[in-house]
Amino acid sequence: MYEEYIDKANILIEALPYIQKLAGKTIVIKYGGNAMTDDNITKTILQDITLLKYIGVNPIVVHGGGPEINKMLGKLEIASSFHNGLRITDSATMEVVQMVLTGKINKDIVSQLNAMGGKAVGLCGKDANLIRVTKRQAKDGVDLGYVGDVVEINTKFLKMLAQEEYIPVIAPVGADDQGNSYNINADTVAGEIAAAIHAEKLIFLTDIDGIRADKNEAASLISAISVDEIHAMIDSGAIEGGMIPKVQGCIKGIQSGVNRTHILNGTIAHPLILEIFTDKGVGTMVYSEKEKQA
Repeated sequence: MYEEYIDKANILIEALPYIQKLAGKTIVIKYGGNAMTDDNITKTILQDITLLKYIGVNPIVVHGGGPEINKMLGKLEIASSFHNGLRITDSATMEVVQMVLTGKINKDIVSQLNAMGGKAVGLCGKDANLIRVTKRQAKDGVDLGYVGDVVEINTKFLKMLAQEEYIPVIAPVGADDQGNSYNINADTVAGEIAAAIHAEKLIFLTDIDGIRADKNEAASLISAISVDEIHAMIDSGAIEGGMIPKVQGCIKGIQSGVNRTHILNGTIAHPLILEIFTDKGVGTMVYSEKEKQA
């Protein structure tokens, strides 16, 4: 009669060494817009984040919001276009991006975390000069408009929040030295933040299982891959489009001292707990070539 309870106890014991290793450490979680479409799954992810804080891990959440932005742009009859996975952002689009990300999605996530017992704080890059940017220069003859490149992260402010009792929730909108607003790819922001604060882990939640050898074949999921192998897949075209900023964020984190970076399917229940606190894990882990050789 105790078998069911013993199984639950074994699950907790399996998690114990991971809890011990991560206690007091910071994890940056990029919660993608395409992983936000199911309210029931969203609830389990936010439960995971709240649990992490309660057991002594310091989560920092960076969120996207592409589907919501597209929906609002459509209502306003503003055309959307992309180049290499990045949204071309004119002034009208920038107003919508800022409104949706900072005014709606950010506050929705914060309120749900707080309802679960967390103490979430909603931020964007313009708060306390959290994310300072410069305009991204035109490449391939394409001007992306109000799209920014990160030049500085206010790590002191971010660490002050994360290392206390708060859960920072960050919308990827930054400002330049003149106070102009810029859209920043959320994957890029997550990678830059993880690198700047030397996070223990950087995790991307998206709408696929991870990196695939064949992007159209789910069974070709790669469970672990080196930075050099990622570069080769980008060069060959096996990694393209919206996956490029994610893997570039992984690479940035690894090169700056983040111990582990991961790309996980955020459309399944409790992906963070499954990856962090189980022996098998899920998704794709990215590591350095140096670690591979060791």
